[in-house]
Amino acid sequence: MSPPHRLSRRDARRVAVRAQLLARDRPVDVVETVRDLGHLQLDWVRAVAPAHHLVLWSRIGSVYDPGDLDRLLGERVLVELLGHVRPAEDLVLYRAEMAAWPAPAPGRDEVRPYQRANAGWVGANDRARRDILAHLRSEGPSLTGELPDSVDVPWTSSGWTNDKNVQRLLDFMVARGEVAVSRRERGQRVWDLADRVYPAGPTLPLAEARAEQDRRRLAALGLLRPRGPECPTESLDAGDAGEEVVVDGLRNTWRVHPPLLDDRSFAGRAALLGPIDRLVFDRTRMGEIFGFDYVLEMYKPRATRRWGYYALPVLDGDELVGKLDAAADRRAGELRVDALHEDGAWSSARRDRVVAEIEDLARWLGLQPRLPAHLGGE
Repeated sequence: MSPPHRLSRRDARRVAVRAQLLARDRPVDVVETVRDLGHLQLDWVRAVAPAHHLVLWSRIGSVYDPGDLDRLLGERVLVELLGHVRPAEDLVLYRAEMAAWPAPAPGRDEVRPYQRANAGWVGANDRARRDILAHLRSEGPSLTGELPDSVDVPWTSSGWTNDKNVQRLLDFMVARGEVAVSRRERGQRVWDLADRVYPAGPTLPLAEARAEQDRRRLAALGLLRPRGPECPTESLDAGDAGEEVVVDGLRNTWRVHPPLLDDRSFAGRAALLGPIDRLVFDRTRMGEIFGFDYVLEMYKPRATRRWGYYALPVLDGDELVGKLDAAADRRAGELRVDALHEDGAWSSARRDRVVAEIEDLARWLGLQPRLPAHLGGE
């Protein structure tokens, strides 16, 4: 067995940044960008811009047209699945899990208890499930509120999904491959039968499909733990994909996507990232690799926020270096910058690079940047 690769912390950061298309050479094509990123997580909070559009802007720049993503979804080149935008051809990786739902978690022989409970709830509401399918079959694409709610056993939760019967049933029906999001109307999901939305295609054996999911996830993120925290819609680990690597100063081993080890040249740039950008989404990984302290504070009381309601992590080169507290004031026609929190001492060159990204963000949004005086504002 070959010994594991060894990376410095700096090289580990550079692998992660290059994998997420945040080095100096920008991508230009939306489909290729989504394919390389693995997926786009949908989130419609518009404090600055919806998260999925913000991710594409941060890679492509202000030439990115959000209408391109809408068009590609309408043409079914890209599809929405479990709250993520994915290339339509990737559906082959999920059909086996749909058919086997609820399938055992990777590396396990048994279905997790919460999945068994979910399946039991769906079974108890089989009449409601069949009523939704019958409605879509006869009436065609429908908003959630237009679908019948004939649930016999209400959905109970301590969170915001409590009593969201149809919504939760639809989520499980997506996981089963029965329904799909046909399109969005003002952010609201329009549902249809899955076989009317998803392009026809083959089904891989479940183990083969999961192995390929692991490989693509690692390629998109560059560096991952073999096992990570469980996430309901997208795993955060690499399984057995890639090759073993040790990162200086970090415990245990990681998995690395080998092609990213072949190119040690690195040309970085400044970038503003959304709070759920894949570079920072796994906060544990973010802390280990980048040593960055960050949480999304929109759910915190104003008085307890350190960085702002919807602060954007700031990347410069291979380092996460600060947080931008900004808001799109569309009524005033301004991108208002309330604060730029600098971690450590910034050079004037770093500050100039970040301000240039702020100005590009404003240009993309069709707004005027309103900067504090120390950043060149009036």
